[in-house]
Amino acid sequence: MSNKSKLKSEKQWVNIIFFGLSFLAAITLVPWYGIAYGYHFSTWAWGVGLWLFSSTSISMGYHRLWSHRAYEAHPLLRAIMAFGGALSLQNSALHWSSDHRIHHKHVDHDHKDPYSASRGFWHSHIGWLLKRENEDKRYDEQYDRCPDLKRDPIVMFQHKYYWLLSVGLNIAVPALLGLAYGHFWEMMLVAGVWRLVWSHHLTFFINSLAHIWGTRPYTEENSARDNIVLAVLTGGEGYHNYHHKFQYDYRNGVRWWHFDPSKWWIKALSWIGITKNLKLVSKEKIEKAKAETLLIKAKKKTAHLPNSEEIMQKLQDEYEELVAKLTELYAAQKQWLEAKKSELAESYDKLDIKAEYELLKKNFELQKASWLQLAKQYA
Repeated sequence: MSNKSKLKSEKQWVNIIFFGLSFLAAITLVPWYGIAYGYHFSTWAWGVGLWLFSSTSISMGYHRLWSHRAYEAHPLLRAIMAFGGALSLQNSALHWSSDHRIHHKHVDHDHKDPYSASRGFWHSHIGWLLKRENEDKRYDEQYDRCPDLKRDPIVMFQHKYYWLLSVGLNIAVPALLGLAYGHFWEMMLVAGVWRLVWSHHLTFFINSLAHIWGTRPYTEENSARDNIVLAVLTGGEGYHNYHHKFQYDYRNGVRWWHFDPSKWWIKALSWIGITKNLKLVSKEKIEKAKAETLLIKAKKKTAHLPNSEEIMQKLQDEYEELVAKLTELYAAQKQWLEAKKSELAESYDKLDIKAEYELLKKNFELQKASWLQLAKQYA
């Protein structure tokens, strides 16, 4: 008997009814009310504001803090993000993070990855929430794989009272806003229903679209893609290929100008001590990953050519030369940074070290240009 035949699938009727009715209300009642009665600016301002707050709590809190331990945060910030996570109605931080760690460990595996993209768009987007395999056994040991989170009193408080907090907040917050502004039903529809559906499906797109649509500059070992459109819509989560290669980096958009508000928030809060111990992947590792991925792509594209062995050898030689110069450059950079910090080093020694570093940097840039010209010719 195959492993597949032993798996027991069960429809999750609570999820089916909730996601079905909320989506139906969002595409029918929300536009109907707008056409019939119109919406106030304050309603949409609160709807968008609550969406940004809850989605940032998922990105900064559930994902980068609790799932990957990419940085540390003050208890006040952790409490705020636990509150926002409950408002997002995406399960508790413990449950969400547990699922996500397994996703990274078994990415693209048909059955071990909870929302494997290898099973198609529908499954990875929402199907995995509507029909589960071995649900009765799934979490028997899974939470035990998160001992660090089980030691976090804020995570465990939110987990224990999750449904009370989540259902209460998602009803109470829009209701109180509606009463305060005097337009109850439109606030319930926009700040309640629309916000939830919009937020849910944008998050789900990272599991589905971000494994189908985009580029893979850092690794081709899995299906994750970088996608700027999804990055803009999800607070930076769309740089998914980078994230799957370097999951413990607090950044998803590695360049400072990459649209990644969560990264900017985490960095800015570190200046006042709210966040600390931000984990970074070195530029050397990033450059090596990009070069190696480009080499693999180029070799795949040239494998069928009659002179493929000659081309592959040339690519390999250029790649190895690039890596050698890269290693030299970052060793010199480290030496230069240490010299700048040292009060004992003589000024002329610092000048020599800096001159060597600048020369190696120039040599690396020339080799990188040569490598890219050759590799992109075939990749």
